[in-house]
Amino acid sequence: MSYTSQDNAGISSGVKNACKDIFKCMQCGVCSGSCPSGRHTSLNIRKLVRKAARNSDVIREEELWMCTTCYNCQERCPRNIDIVDAVLGIRTLAAHEGIMHSEHRKVSELLLEHGHAVPIDEENRKNRVEIGLEELPETVHKYPEELEEIKTLLSSCGFDRLLGKKRKGSLKRK
Repeated sequence: MSYTSQDNAGISSGVKNACKDIFKCMQCGVCSGSCPSGRHTSLNIRKLVRKAARNSDVIREEELWMCTTCYNCQERCPRNIDIVDAVLGIRTLAAHEGIMHSEHRKVSELLLEHGHAVPIDEENRKNRVEIGLEELPETVHKYPEELEEIKTLLSSCGFDRLLGKKRKGSLKRK
């Protein structure tokens, strides 16, 4: 599906707003050097930040979803740029456009279905008991009547609509 110029303008404006501090970046690389995700994936936060400052097409980058939001980059940035906040802002724009990494989409679907991102199966229950924990944690697993309340909350803020949104574009894989 193609974007209209009005769509592009809105996305571009949103990315610029999310990235307003990024223009202070001097490309020193401290962020990339301190990124644990970058050691194991194709994420180069410095390059992603540079691209975000120049191009709204960054919402389609697969690397956008590889950030674990650990804040190492942001805490170490000599220019005090809110890097993670920018990444989260851009992800929000992408999600509202129907663009979401498949693993993030799956976790979101689990949250909507079970009220929990990691459902407790029989093996997990058994393991919990073996190590001296209660069979079920203090979550909706233990209090299933609360699941409807969580679903209502997620629906009231539009979370469920993000997952039902048709994809306008796809992630760029490298």
